[in-house]
Amino acid sequence: MDWERVRAHEPTATVEGDREAAVLVPVITRPDGEYLLFTKRADHLGEHPGQMSFPGGGYEPGDDDLAATATREAFEEIGLDPDDAAIVGRLDDIPTVSNYLVRPFVARVPDREYTPDEREVAEIAILPVSGLTALENYESERRDHPYYGDIRIHYFRVGGYTVWGATGRMLVQFLELATEWTMPPEPDRVVDPDAEYPI
Repeated sequence: MDWERVRAHEPTATVEGDREAAVLVPVITRPDGEYLLFTKRADHLGEHPGQMSFPGGGYEPGDDDLAATATREAFEEIGLDPDDAAIVGRLDDIPTVSNYLVRPFVARVPDREYTPDEREVAEIAILPVSGLTALENYESERRDHPYYGDIRIHYFRVGGYTVWGATGRMLVQFLELATEWTMPPEPDRVVDPDAEYPI
């Protein structure tokens, strides 16, 4: 895991999006390597139900900054003590189809049991970086997206979970910074704008 490249990355900021949000990209170190913690969003949520995501949510006036937003939300969603989140660096801001500007923070977190808040989180998934970087677990497609225009959509399939969408875009940048993984130069396919998402 190349922490120096994560620390040295100068993230791109964006002003797109009406609402600010932040997520934590939680990295767990175990004797056999690094793992990333994801949440599976509850099915009853109005935005992105059932999708895999990183812990996070919208900025609130009481937050000192967006890093505080990310750690507060991680505490609310999975019970991570903010003092236990050692922020290493930032990824590029990402605008989402739900009109959020999302700022991702990479943090090292303890290897312990986390408890999902059932109001927002259906499940916690801790997936190995070695599986996420295995090319047989990755595919992508290019389509004309109604919000982003011409876009490449990424799918990581590990342990019965599929990480895609905005979280997939964050994951691509994280893996390219922190590991030797490189996104394949061409997508696996080009699809029509209204094609079903293969999840």
